[in-house]
Amino acid sequence: MTARSYPFGPVDGLEIDPMYGRLRDDEPLARVQLPHGEEGWLLTRYDDVRLALSDTRFSLAQAAVRDTPRMGPQRMGAILTDLDPPDHTRLRRLLAHAFTVRRVEQLRTTAERLAGELLDDMEKAGPPAELMTAYAVPLPGLMVCDLLGVPYEDRDHFQDLAEAFMSITAMTDEEKMSRLGELAGYLAGLADQRREHQEDDLISALVVAQEEGDKLTAEELVQLLVLLLGAGYDSTASHIANSVHTLLRFPDQARLLREKPELMPGAVEELLRWIPAQEISDILPRYALEDVELSGGTVHAGEPVLLAKHAANRDPRQFPDPDRFDVTRNAKGHLTFGHGPHHCIGAQLARMDVQVALTAILGRFPGLRLADEVTWRTGMSMRAPQAMPVAW
Repeated sequence: MTARSYPFGPVDGLEIDPMYGRLRDDEPLARVQLPHGEEGWLLTRYDDVRLALSDTRFSLAQAAVRDTPRMGPQRMGAILTDLDPPDHTRLRRLLAHAFTVRRVEQLRTTAERLAGELLDDMEKAGPPAELMTAYAVPLPGLMVCDLLGVPYEDRDHFQDLAEAFMSITAMTDEEKMSRLGELAGYLAGLADQRREHQEDDLISALVVAQEEGDKLTAEELVQLLVLLLGAGYDSTASHIANSVHTLLRFPDQARLLREKPELMPGAVEELLRWIPAQEISDILPRYALEDVELSGGTVHAGEPVLLAKHAANRDPRQFPDPDRFDVTRNAKGHLTFGHGPHHCIGAQLARMDVQVALTAILGRFPGLRLADEVTWRTGMSMRAPQAMPVAW
């Protein structure tokens, strides 16, 4: 079988390449070749993607020792995504207390205050405002500062460094590694400070775990902080901006949310399902440890699979009329945050941040609209506007 070149081609904004739909219907196990690495199988159906996310017959750890399908010459992994249980379970358990529903709800008041202050600044400055720099980026940045214990005044510095974590082709491998090294050094310095003076933050909690014995090494500590800061911060900022853009595209849905704010939690799930935020599906290739039967055929032991979660979220077998955006839909079960042992540990925090951000901006600016053309960034693992001018 001849492998298709992947990714398929450029897309505009938040559109999905129609090839995903054709493959989902006719070739749910499609052979693909990325610019670097070996060939792999692209999964596009909901049931197949969900199984591969959670079934122990598929391994993330194997990717660390294989010539994985990838966009750049070097493979860029991360600590939690390069491990299978039980090592993954050990590290995840150390973080779990920071991301419980109760802990996240305790942070909601802080998020509401910060969102209000950012919107105050936007309103005082007057329209037009650039939504990314004025709101979508600083809100999750301030929240992750609060959670981890990163000084607010350093956020512009670590924002530039954290972007390297999400780069696919936007930076050269050399520039990416240089920035990640600088970010690791910055976070290691904060950890050293917490060894002298502990505070009520996640860095302090992880330092305690490190010092209690063999639960967490110094290297693991820094790698976990890089992952949390790099991935969680950028992905939430991207989704806030993408969600505002989507609601402006469908003003009837935005109007419904203003009239019935109790719909917001379900609307955020629908936004997570509908928005194809992941730029391409090569972020976390998994390797079959044995032959596995999927709807499109057999994946043999030792073969990698790439998971098109955004295509699975538009599978009509799971979500009727899937291309319709509907804030009243029950979108629970979407795969945006993954499924199984590697389900995004920061999902509850991200949900809360987006709920607060959308509720605040829709309530403050009933006449919110685009003020100019939106430009979209490229070469990053998450789609998002590069600039999004708005007025009200």
